[in-house]
Amino acid sequence: MSLSLLALALLAQTAPATQQSATPPPRDPRNWPTPVMDTVAPKLPPLRRGAVLVLSKTNGFRDPEQIDAAKAVLAGIIRKQGRDVFETENAAVINPRDLAKFSTIVLNSTSGNIFDDGQRAAFKAWVEKGGGVVLLHGAGGDPTYDWKWYPETLIGAQFIGHTGRPKQFQQGSIDVIDRSNPAARDLPAKWVRTEEWYSFDKVPSGNCTRILATLDETSYEPFPERTRMGKTHPLIWTRCVGKGRVFFSALGHKAETYAEPLHQTLISGAIRWAARR
Repeated sequence: MSLSLLALALLAQTAPATQQSATPPPRDPRNWPTPVMDTVAPKLPPLRRGAVLVLSKTNGFRDPEQIDAAKAVLAGIIRKQGRDVFETENAAVINPRDLAKFSTIVLNSTSGNIFDDGQRAAFKAWVEKGGGVVLLHGAGGDPTYDWKWYPETLIGAQFIGHTGRPKQFQQGSIDVIDRSNPAARDLPAKWVRTEEWYSFDKVPSGNCTRILATLDETSYEPFPERTRMGKTHPLIWTRCVGKGRVFFSALGHKAETYAEPLHQTLISGAIRWAARR
């Protein structure tokens, strides 16, 4: 009897430790902010025709340094092109009245569910009527979307993962295979850089899709194995959605990548293409 009681006591002492070890560590609120659905639109300043909206809303994963670095670079690129720019993290700006003031929207690593039903409808209608969209990195990097139109039609593929720790950031070689777009025109045929490499469930097609650049999987280690896509591993592409133009680039996880001259060349050309001038 005494041995049984001793065994039960030992079990009681070890059970909490076992349960505690199985509990994942809490998420850092800097990277995982509490989701907020915006309902009151920000007040817009006077904007000239052809203005660009930079939306940096994150209801999912967020890299604060990357978001801030991209904001500054994007504003500089857009103003250098002679366009007005309005930057916000308030997704309520996506409404028919305010959208009419913009020719182009840059989704700056937006994440999570950021639009309510009315905002989704307004955004979809704006794109289909001829709006230009540039999606950067995390704007196409959610593992699931409850708005199927977004990955299936707007992007054309579902993100399935990226290179993971301890091999998350690796040097790899990008093959620029289509120079018909101003975003790719001045890039080298082989563009070697370090990145968190994205993978997708398929190669996007249809909707006038053009793959501008692919990743050479022999130039780095696809890790974990599920991130391997094979011979054609798309990273940068364009699509048409209705009368609208969509540009997606999987590049740009780290803040310092926005200081890279070639990355700025890519982004600048993408905005010019999406804005049609």
